[in-house]
Amino acid sequence: MIAFIEQRQAIEQKAELIKAISHPARLCIVNGLIQTPNCTVNKIQSCLGLPQSTISQHLTRLKNAGIVVGEREGTEVKYHVISSDIINIIKCLFPDFNMKNQ
Repeated sequence: MIAFIEQRQAIEQKAELIKAISHPARLCIVNGLIQTPNCTVNKIQSCLGLPQSTISQHLTRLKNAGIVVGEREGTEVKYHVISSDIINIIKCLFPDFNMKNQ
């Protein structure tokens, strides 16, 4: 019974990760950060053409899910993907993309 409970908890955690990238903008952000780590909100905004506030909201969701982290450098925050599970999912979803850093 304990193994079943642990398995269910693991499944629920993985489902939460998948939910976090289920929005097209977040999926695009994560894929872009895997391709080009250490991007700022401004750089992500210029690539996606979405308002800065929208990008920030999506990054907050990704940070809360443990998928990305931001590191302050002077006045800027640079983001990168820290979840190996998400990196593996992106590799499966986009096998033809050049995964430079992974």
